[in-house]
Amino acid sequence: MSNGIRLPDWESKRNRVDGPADRVARFEKASRAIAQAIIRNRPLGQGGSGIPIVVEGNKDEQTLRAMGFTGAIEKVNRGWDRPRLVAYLHSEYCLHQAPDGSPSVILLMDWDRTGGRIQASLRDRLMAMDSPVDENLRNTLLRSMKPEGRTVESLLPHLPSLEPLVQRLVSEAG
Repeated sequence: MSNGIRLPDWESKRNRVDGPADRVARFEKASRAIAQAIIRNRPLGQGGSGIPIVVEGNKDEQTLRAMGFTGAIEKVNRGWDRPRLVAYLHSEYCLHQAPDGSPSVILLMDWDRTGGRIQASLRDRLMAMDSPVDENLRNTLLRSMKPEGRTVESLLPHLPSLEPLVQRLVSEAG
């Protein structure tokens, strides 16, 4: 090879796109994001921000409750069309500023194709109404938990591995 041509660094590009390959590092990253979301989801009286999490259905809600979420969890699959759901979310949660100054709704759809479409649809509609959304939890779980599953409820079997670190991070934060 000539001195002027360098091969791309494929390993660092994979790390940027997929996240760390080491399971322990991936679970730590996921636990940090989950702990942050649990704290934001807590009701105001419990030291949280009262930010709701929007998920697809009942199994997703049950999984989040098992993980320690105590605040509002809203479901997409409740028999409403999307415009009505967006109007409800906007009127209930987005008209006032969140106490911590961050977006007033956390969107957490599955990280499969259908979940991605729902996520994009809700995000675009809420942002069109000047209501920013928090997608950090989904983006982190998408990168770090993809080998373990593509749905929120697929986190449940990994709860014994995730829960100790999540509980430690939540208790440290207050």
